[in-house]
Amino acid sequence: MIELTGRQQRIVDIVQESAPITGDQIADRLSLSKPTIRADLSLLVMTGYLSAKPKVGYFLGRVMSASDRYLTEIGEMKVKDVQSVPVVVYGHTTIHEAVVTLFLEDVGTLLVINSEGALIGIVSRKDLLKVTLGDQDIREIPVSLMMTREPNMISVSPEDRIIDAVGKMVFHEIDSLPVIKWENNELVGRISKTTIVRVLFEAFDSVHHEG
Repeated sequence: MIELTGRQQRIVDIVQESAPITGDQIADRLSLSKPTIRADLSLLVMTGYLSAKPKVGYFLGRVMSASDRYLTEIGEMKVKDVQSVPVVVYGHTTIHEAVVTLFLEDVGTLLVINSEGALIGIVSRKDLLKVTLGDQDIREIPVSLMMTREPNMISVSPEDRIIDAVGKMVFHEIDSLPVIKWENNELVGRISKTTIVRVLFEAFDSVHHEG
């Protein structure tokens, strides 16, 4: 896709807000004459940013329509559509075992569950680092003694929108969230910033190829 000038981007914005809209109306909105923007309109139509219908006006073209479509799809996607398998340990797992699991699985957070599969705590890389730097015997201490518990755990449900998950991660400054079923606290997944970035990349890559 070409890089639009400021005026061309403004034209696209006007069409997005008011389509169908005529060239004269666009020119009026810009406080310019139609001949002044004729070249811009032609370029935007040729490159797919706009489409034009005689005696009707201008509409968004295939490039912008694709962008809008994918952004809408992302906005409607639910956590369950993109969640990954969580990396878990049990409350009786030792801190040493947790550290080994953390690095073997290459994750930043471990989710602590009980024998029924319900989430009971969260252990971060920072939590483990603090303990390992101390004088305590990490081969004997269970993670249950240093994990984050309710009500301080931040989580989402499979039915939440991914945009809501993003909001929680940004607000609480965390990199991932456990996905749980509210009715029984069952841990069913994990969603991370990496997952969100992948979803966005795939969407914009699709727009690029369609354009």
